[in-house]
Amino acid sequence: MSIEDFEDIFYKKEENGICTVTISKPERRNAVTYITFIEIYKVLDDMEKDKNSKVLIITGDPKGNAFTSGGYFKKEMFPKMKKYPEIDLMDIAQKKLCLKFWDFTKPVIAAINGMAIGGGVTMPLAGADLIYMAEDAWFGFYFSRRGIIPEFGTTFLLPFLVGFQRAKEICYFGRKVTAQEAYELGIVNKVLPKNELISYAREIALRLIPPKGASLSIKLMKKTMHAYFKDILNKTLDLENKALRKLFASHDFKESMAALKEKRDAIFIGR
Repeated sequence: MSIEDFEDIFYKKEENGICTVTISKPERRNAVTYITFIEIYKVLDDMEKDKNSKVLIITGDPKGNAFTSGGYFKKEMFPKMKKYPEIDLMDIAQKKLCLKFWDFTKPVIAAINGMAIGGGVTMPLAGADLIYMAEDAWFGFYFSRRGIIPEFGTTFLLPFLVGFQRAKEICYFGRKVTAQEAYELGIVNKVLPKNELISYAREIALRLIPPKGASLSIKLMKKTMHAYFKDILNKTLDLENKALRKLFASHDFKESMAALKEKRDAIFIGR
């Protein structure tokens, strides 16, 4: 896949060093697929090689009324994915992209401009150095409601960020977390009026770029902060993949998908 082939994201590079990824599938409320994640991987690869690319901002297409509404599981997507040999359908936890983010040497800013469900929560937690959120945006930790577990190393990262008790409560009960609560929990840096979110993210990005930002210092700080946790994250992603492969074949996951389609509460049996 090349940058010219992108289908799910809009990738913009500016002379000032700011790069922007916009998850742009408004017809499905910016829901993400393996293709979306491969495209973001390609962006990180492209930026790493480009000396002029300094900071990445990730946001959602406003026309989709969401940052992302989570994973897109329609059957018609799977034949399409066969076109891309880079996609590993067994990497449900997105280990490849998660570790790419973890090793990425440049700052990543997530501008959460609407509901963020599933990967809309876990990808920013794993990949973003700074997270800014619109006042009316929210996180949906709905994994238990779907009979699955979080991906992107979130089973390690969320307890690390908020503590075991809060992380378990959020995940066990599949909670919705408002922007203000996310700020109070310490998982986002600032909450802003929606019409100020992107301009603020851009302002922050410029503060990370010379002449205002000491980019070499920031690069080495990020590398040093991440180094100790890489082995833990790597092991966690393997465990998440093992669990998710089992859960995606379970009765409870299939029941949750049927319940979602039929707009009713799922009836779980623990199998």
